[in-house]
Amino acid sequence: MDAGKKRWQELAEVKRELAARDWFPATSGNLSIKVSDDPLRFFVTASGKDKRKETDEDFLLVDEEGMPAESGHTLKPSAETLLHTYVYKKTNAGCCLHVHTIDNNVISELYGQEKQVSFRGQEIIKALGYWEENAEVTVPIIENTAHIPDLAADFAAHLTKDSGAVLIRSHGITVWGRTAFEAKRMLEAYEFLFSWHLKLKSYQTQYA
Repeated sequence: MDAGKKRWQELAEVKRELAARDWFPATSGNLSIKVSDDPLRFFVTASGKDKRKETDEDFLLVDEEGMPAESGHTLKPSAETLLHTYVYKKTNAGCCLHVHTIDNNVISELYGQEKQVSFRGQEIIKALGYWEENAEVTVPIIENTAHIPDLAADFAAHLTKDSGAVLIRSHGITVWGRTAFEAKRMLEAYEFLFSWHLKLKSYQTQYA
């Protein structure tokens, strides 16, 4: 099996699992996986597709500028493909996932003024690579700028490691990892933390 077909299948499997969690409401979200470094090529979700369905047009191959790398089709890459190009240019990541969920939107709004949100002592933080006792993880929050090049530039400022996450205020979370497995694991861990935190705050408020 060639590299391109293998990467397509990996990304399709991730999309299938995230769709089963209902993390793609109203065609939202975008996913990508790197196929090659030189030249940079990666598969990214096509714009406007229902990601709960599986077709031969779910992804298209794009170049280092986020433009279609193959001719002969009418698919358009996701409007936020530029963010993915920065991930692959500035890190050694191999996969990038972006989803809109109610929990990540609420968290980003609650802590938007602080421009970050931190979690401490939760066991699932180990899934993010923090193994010390009572570990803390912090997620930066950037504003949801409508102009994609400005949004991408704000996002790129936080691309300091080969795996990580950024919340876009009232928009969604973008995570990246060295492999599709790592990126999906991180996304699941962050969404767990968001849900846990909101439920804990609700409980504390109710019984204060």
